[in-house]
Amino acid sequence: MAMIIERKELNLWERLYLPEILRGLWLTSRHFFVNMFFHTAHLFGLFKRHRAAVTTQWPEELRPLAARFRSRHRLTTREEGTPRCVGCMLCETVCPAKCITIVAGEHPDPNVEKYPVRFDIDLGVCVYCGYCVEVCPEDAIRMDTNILDVSAYSRDQMKLDIHELMNPTLRKPVPECDLKFPHKCALHDGKLTGSWERVYGPGEKLSRPADQGTELAAR
Repeated sequence: MAMIIERKELNLWERLYLPEILRGLWLTSRHFFVNMFFHTAHLFGLFKRHRAAVTTQWPEELRPLAARFRSRHRLTTREEGTPRCVGCMLCETVCPAKCITIVAGEHPDPNVEKYPVRFDIDLGVCVYCGYCVEVCPEDAIRMDTNILDVSAYSRDQMKLDIHELMNPTLRKPVPECDLKFPHKCALHDGKLTGSWERVYGPGEKLSRPADQGTELAAR
């Protein structure tokens, strides 16, 4: 059912146009001089209870963020520098945007069941819901980097791999790979396990090659 909204008819004073311009100038000037008065009074310790508007000079000056603010993702690591992720796939499963791709492999340490051979997040699809952080049993993924500038010139640059997740200061293109544990990346061995593309198998429903890479890694 369509909803029709009727616009309010302008009165004679509003149709004259010039009075409305003067009214807008008066409103803007009032805010300016009131704020300037309180800022000047604060310098002398007066009217501290009255807050004055403050303009944040972004990006040179960053505004303070709340402790619960969800910013760009990162992977936490153990003392030896390996990711805490055990490849349980819970974050990939719970993600409503399906922007997480994980390829798990058997960990050489018998006390650790699995580890991520590949861990990718597509920020161009992510809705920043934080479900991946809440569901992780190992506290392996967090959204506390306070990084807001996630824009890029292409969709491929919005896809974070395991290098950028373990070191949020990195930006594409990653010059070299310094990860010591076995993993799959273009810099490590020139091959990638899994894919971002979704394909149809013969007689099968929609599937991802990443799922096939998980089975191969498990073998």
